[in-house]
Amino acid sequence: MKTLITGGTVVNASGRSRADVLIDGEQIVALLEPGSTLFGVDLAASVDKVVDATGKYVVPGGIDAHTHMEMPFGGTFAADTFTTGTTAAAWGGTTTIVDFVVQYPDQNVLDQYALWHDKAAGNCAVDYGFHQILSDVQDSSLAAMDELIDEGVTSFKLFMAYKGVFLSDDGQILRAMQKAADNGAMMMMHAENGAVIDVLVQQALAAGNTSPFFHGTTRPWQAEAEATSRAIMLADLTGAPLYVVHVSAKQAVEQIALARDKGQNVFGETCPQYLYLSLEEQLGAVSEQWGDFEGAKWVCSTPLRSKHEGHQHHMWQALRTNDLQLVSTDHCPFCMADQKELGRGDFSKIPNGIGSVEHRMDLMYQGVVTGQISLERWVEITSVTPARMFGMYGRKGVLAPGADADVVVYDPAGHTSIGLGKTHHSNLDYSPWEGFEIDGHVDTVISRGQVLVADDEFVGRVGHGKYVKRDLSQYLV
Repeated sequence: MKTLITGGTVVNASGRSRADVLIDGEQIVALLEPGSTLFGVDLAASVDKVVDATGKYVVPGGIDAHTHMEMPFGGTFAADTFTTGTTAAAWGGTTTIVDFVVQYPDQNVLDQYALWHDKAAGNCAVDYGFHQILSDVQDSSLAAMDELIDEGVTSFKLFMAYKGVFLSDDGQILRAMQKAADNGAMMMMHAENGAVIDVLVQQALAAGNTSPFFHGTTRPWQAEAEATSRAIMLADLTGAPLYVVHVSAKQAVEQIALARDKGQNVFGETCPQYLYLSLEEQLGAVSEQWGDFEGAKWVCSTPLRSKHEGHQHHMWQALRTNDLQLVSTDHCPFCMADQKELGRGDFSKIPNGIGSVEHRMDLMYQGVVTGQISLERWVEITSVTPARMFGMYGRKGVLAPGADADVVVYDPAGHTSIGLGKTHHSNLDYSPWEGFEIDGHVDTVISRGQVLVADDEFVGRVGHGKYVKRDLSQYLV
């Protein structure tokens, strides 16, 4: 099938230009002068489908490099399946996700990897790849890292928090980083000082401070900044590249920037919640349905930060200066009913997570509207850099001949109202972005040449999404 996207402004990280995009099958085959012919043939008359993008932006499909579909956590599972989560992603202009294979202590790493393939295969509306979580670093885990790289899993996540669940001690982190330095893998880090947080949580509960607000106050910025610094030091010692996930504290950004200024391969992502939401809003959250437990909707880790301390402003600034390289969602949705409610009366039992996979492209485009980032930077942090960081660039993250035809037509004159009953296709029973208004709208979404969303209707197919076997990072210095 041949498709021609006409009349739009093509935007890549390197710039923008008026061009028509010709798709043949699953790939882009040409970017052409508007209205041009190919070997004297009128293209619009010779293709199977024409998409009119006049007055709109034509951008690479979004890549969300941090999702948790069907993740088991805290006695429950993330509310979105691979089917519902990737369908929501498609609605929002994301055409590729990279999900985390979960390995708890005493589980076999390779068995868990096979299980995640079983979960995803035939159930995804968009393409997907995998990172691997390592909860206990032992000889078998290190051997599995080599095997998984051959399978296209080239990034491995460790935790410095959640004792008895995910936490790795510094010696285990050292060993995993030594292996990564040898085989080229990207080490990903949940950087919070778990021992400090555990004490603060116990003290807060003992004092009767049990509401969702205290989730954030017991995970202070110092715990994030200290752990980030420690992870950077271990990466420096071993020579491993390091990617710090869900950065929320400006002091953690400063540690990343310092390491990068020294030439170290250290990178960081932030998430929409750390750009727009704050601890103060969580404190004041009350509803008729949930009372003062309303704030549980925004319990995530790392937590929301105080707007009075300037964290949100600093996150935007770091995205402009490339001290942070990209924006993912950490999409890990838990419903209020039966899931978040597990922590009523004890905030430490609230499943941690926010659902944003459908809204990331829109929320970041609003940053273009308000002047926080440029149009090209929007494309870079939502598509281009995720592709380069995690070994997919050339196939993904770019509009160029030979690339997969993952394309979003975005209408800057459109409008998007986020909320239940409006733009919400997740399994969540609430929207963490309820009431947000976006000065732009996802018009058409194409994945590998197939239209997934058009005219505010999902016309894609569950099962269309394919596994992406990734290469080593293409972003190292």
